[in-house]
Amino acid sequence: MLDSDLAGLCGVPTKVLNQAVARNKIRFPEDFMFQLSIEEAEVSRSQIVTLKQGQNIKYRPYVFTEQGVAMLSSVLKSKKAVWMNIQIMRAFVQIKQIALTHKELAGKLKDLEQKVGKHDENIQSIVAAIQQIIAHEEKPKRRMGLHTD
Repeated sequence: MLDSDLAGLCGVPTKVLNQAVARNKIRFPEDFMFQLSIEEAEVSRSQIVTLKQGQNIKYRPYVFTEQGVAMLSSVLKSKKAVWMNIQIMRAFVQIKQIALTHKELAGKLKDLEQKVGKHDENIQSIVAAIQQIIAHEEKPKRRMGLHTD
């Protein structure tokens, strides 16, 4: 999540959030938080329309991962920030559960495809065997015994 979005949800200005993070830099390794490049910030600005046309971005925004959002609760002390952090964490848990459900469904679908594929092979084998039996029966049978022709 972007720093500005988190700040809005927590009820603090973005500058205050970033200052709190800067004072506690050791709590936010690269897998908890990273800073967008100028190009990425420009693209995100054009997608979410945060600045008027012609204005420049003064500061590159920070992006927080799930762990970074969790760490914010130890940095931002307001009740609203803590409450919002709990809500965000619940949302992340729900997203994970949905992703796992989709992963399980994908696995079951793959299993089903493999079973159907085996059935197709088995059916083809049965059809080939039946065709061989039919082909064998169509050959004229040799007469047995003594022939007077």
